[in-house]
Amino acid sequence: MNEVPKSLRTWFVIHFYADMVFGIPLLIFPETIMPLLGWNPIDPIATRVVGAALMGIGIESYLGRNAGREVFGAMLNLKVIWSSSAILGISLGLWNGGAMAGWLFLATFVIFWFVWVYYWRMLRI
Repeated sequence: MNEVPKSLRTWFVIHFYADMVFGIPLLIFPETIMPLLGWNPIDPIATRVVGAALMGIGIESYLGRNAGREVFGAMLNLKVIWSSSAILGISLGLWNGGAMAGWLFLATFVIFWFVWVYYWRMLRI
């Protein structure tokens, strides 16, 4: 397959919006958002770094939504690595008694992981 599926381009836009919904509040006001999610105490610097990472990946998803196959391949590599690492980190946190909202984050990353792996495999064939 030489073309990038339109559905993958759509997923990149969906990912942009999801990352903005989570990333902006984490970057701008973690001291307000995190306690509402059951995280207390929090590290506002670490939380802001996560927000920045979400925004960076999300914005690049939006900017690259019309790119060619090579760009999508590189972005899918990043997304698979990022979501895999996040799943591991969140799972370890939940294993050790993390906040219940972690389950929402875990579910979100797992859904996106399946999407990214599906397309990653499709573009590799």
